[in-house]
Amino acid sequence: MSLEDILSSARDIVRKVVPDTVEITDIEFEGPTVVIYTKNIDVFAENNDLVRQLAQSLRKRVTIRPDPSLLSPQDEAEKVIKEIIPAEAQITNIYFETDSGEVTIEALSPGLVIGRHGSVLNEIKKKIGWAPKVVRTPPIASKTVEEIRQYLRTVREERASFLKTVGRRLNREVASGESWVRVTSLGGYRQVGRSATLLSTRESKVLIDCGVLISEENGSPYLSAPEVMPLDSIDAVVLTHAHLDHCGIVPALFKYGYNGPIYCTAPTRDLAALLQLDFIKVAYGEARKSPFDSSNVRQAVLNTIPLRYGETTDIAPDIRLTLQNAGHILGSSVCHFHIGDGLYNVAITGDIKFEKTWLFNPAVNKFPRLETLIMESTYGGYHDVQPSRHDASTQLREQVDRVLRRGGRVLVPVFAVGRSQEVMLVLEDLMRSGRIPEVPIYLDGMIWEATAIHTAYPEYLNSQLRTQIFQTGENPFLSPVFKRVETSEMRSNIIDDPEPCIVLATSGMMSGGPVIEYFKHWADSPNHALLFVGFQSENSFGRKIQRGVGEVTVHDRGNPLNLQLKMDVETIDGFSGHSDRLQLLSYVGTMEPRPERVIVGHGEEYKCADLASSLYKKFGMETRAPMNLETIRLK
Repeated sequence: MSLEDILSSARDIVRKVVPDTVEITDIEFEGPTVVIYTKNIDVFAENNDLVRQLAQSLRKRVTIRPDPSLLSPQDEAEKVIKEIIPAEAQITNIYFETDSGEVTIEALSPGLVIGRHGSVLNEIKKKIGWAPKVVRTPPIASKTVEEIRQYLRTVREERASFLKTVGRRLNREVASGESWVRVTSLGGYRQVGRSATLLSTRESKVLIDCGVLISEENGSPYLSAPEVMPLDSIDAVVLTHAHLDHCGIVPALFKYGYNGPIYCTAPTRDLAALLQLDFIKVAYGEARKSPFDSSNVRQAVLNTIPLRYGETTDIAPDIRLTLQNAGHILGSSVCHFHIGDGLYNVAITGDIKFEKTWLFNPAVNKFPRLETLIMESTYGGYHDVQPSRHDASTQLREQVDRVLRRGGRVLVPVFAVGRSQEVMLVLEDLMRSGRIPEVPIYLDGMIWEATAIHTAYPEYLNSQLRTQIFQTGENPFLSPVFKRVETSEMRSNIIDDPEPCIVLATSGMMSGGPVIEYFKHWADSPNHALLFVGFQSENSFGRKIQRGVGEVTVHDRGNPLNLQLKMDVETIDGFSGHSDRLQLLSYVGTMEPRPERVIVGHGEEYKCADLASSLYKKFGMETRAPMNLETIRLK
């Protein structure tokens, strides 16, 4: 059946479901969504069952939009909004989403924008046609979020064209014949880094993650494998989360021929762009060539179709995707793939935390159906049992208190996303309660911007933290103890200042970034301390230091610099965004339904093998710990 036939069939279904009094002006596939344009938008707004009935009949996501002729020009619409909404609401931003026909209004007092029983919103809608959506102004302004919104406004036409192309490809004709499902390990198997998995059926190819191995010069996945090439044969890229070992090579796909969609949560899109642009900057600073440039990052943003947790969408003619909370970092997802018409179901965890943390709820492990689970094993080894978050907080307090009271400085290498924010929350609580001395906490690298993105997406945080940020008026991220390091001059002043302080700096594995500048100057003093709170991969500089070497070499303006390592080096387990061995076993053991097969990756070789063996012995299920470049037929 051709696309025109499918559209014609969709129009017939819509005519049968929608009352004759409703004027439908157009029906179009945009990405995975059937978009229905109408001049009677109120009928749909007042009847949610009508939209649900359409979605069930079409077996597609359905979006109802007002006919473009009903929408006021954006400049005029913005003027009307500002005239209607009282000044006391304190509007901070208005942005239009042409994809959806919505206008989002950010305000410090959202209740005044809504009005009594929605009266203000209803007036706005009648006068401008756009559907108003109200959100509370984030307490920390994010440059990244704002720039992405601005960019998407400037490429409205390109994005509309792209979504229609995706819609046509999703609805292409499907040949009859034997069905099968395979996965190919392209990176991140029996290792941590460059995660990439290819999910293949007779009809489709979906690439899940495409990361970089920072600790190696050529740390890309095996994208030249015959299963992958050519890149334009891939139907979709799905990102579990925004850490570079999962998203770091995605922009390079666009450089070498891919031009399809990326599916992930909105915070993953924003954080990935932030980290990818920084990756280019770091490579330039170290006189290395980046595998992509900023134009490729922009293309990735344009081609991203953001999804919310629990939202199911077609991503290929025979594959449907649902993202669920993974508990690892902001927007991180467990990806559930429903293949064919009930043929097979696969879930890929990415990185998971199966425990409530200071930031997030535990990873989801309940699915409608599941035959194969592909899961991480970063801490899957026999001895990988981590302390609780409470015990980690206690250990951090003891270490920091000891160093500060002797007049030393504490250097904490952190990943900008996830660990930074958790350590910030704990340190702020310890200082506010008087359990450690109050000293400046300097944030160097992208930590402040990543924190701002967290406050732009409060719905992804746990309810306790949301309440603390937005309702109690005691936002811990805005504590005066936090000082943002914005210039190299400020960094130099902190390094030379003899007063005690705490510095959180990137990168988390000490593979570069500002953390190295502090380390160069403080490493030879037994007064100071280096505290590791995150995973250090094999061959990383951080792992080398963790193992207790007495002397290390760093580069200073391109020249080797030998350092005697005299500062305290401590590792505080329990802050990790990865589940430990017991949590991984519990994640599978309490999973509903329990999978028939588990494929283990994202761990050092012996940990992958150990976890796979333990799952087999404990639950009697088939398990595999493949090497990179293996293909496993699932169905």
